[in-house]
Amino acid sequence: MDRLLQSVQIRINEKLFLKDPESSGLGKKIIETSIQMIDEIGFECFTFKKLGVKIGSNESSIYRYFENKHKLLLYLTSWYWGWMEYQLVFATNSIKDPKEKLVQAIFIMTKTIKEDSDFSHINEVLLSNIVVNEYSKSYLTKEVDLENKEGFYSIYKRLVGRLGEMISLVDADYQYPASLASTILENGLHQHFLKEHFPSLTDCNDQVTPTQFLTHLVSNTLNQRIDE
Repeated sequence: MDRLLQSVQIRINEKLFLKDPESSGLGKKIIETSIQMIDEIGFECFTFKKLGVKIGSNESSIYRYFENKHKLLLYLTSWYWGWMEYQLVFATNSIKDPKEKLVQAIFIMTKTIKEDSDFSHINEVLLSNIVVNEYSKSYLTKEVDLENKEGFYSIYKRLVGRLGEMISLVDADYQYPASLASTILENGLHQHFLKEHFPSLTDCNDQVTPTQFLTHLVSNTLNQRIDE
């Protein structure tokens, strides 16, 4: 899997950027440093002016790549879900048993992220923190319907579709595969958030992971046990 990922190029909707940040050293520096800064100070406090100071470049040079910081956040979260999709496909492609495949898929989608050295300018651990803490800000806007039509959430929606198909293969009679699939993805983020910030609101802790909870939830929801 690691060797395969070395040749992976995660494709992001071209409408999210004015110039592909992967096409230059400055673009990659913008991505690398913005991840570090958003994780450190939060999306609300993050500005292109602060980013420019941090990377030693004019603020105007950043605007050559991204129209605004909302588009940058959409780019970063889209990259994350694209990275997760590649991991999901490679980790489950050779698994024949539907139950085992679904268990592995839940693990991939809800596990604690470790840094992947195949993408040197992107710290996946920090990016995962951003997705847990900031992802909802990318779509809880008045423009969400227009942005959805533009395909800005297509990678995320594709992931839900893949999980939904796996759920149906385990239990063809289950009527809500898309709802359950989106619950796995959204609640995986939410449980990580609660574990970090509101531990009294979750049973997940250092001993119980969001993966264990969601695997148990899915297993008890479907007619087929998957956590045995």
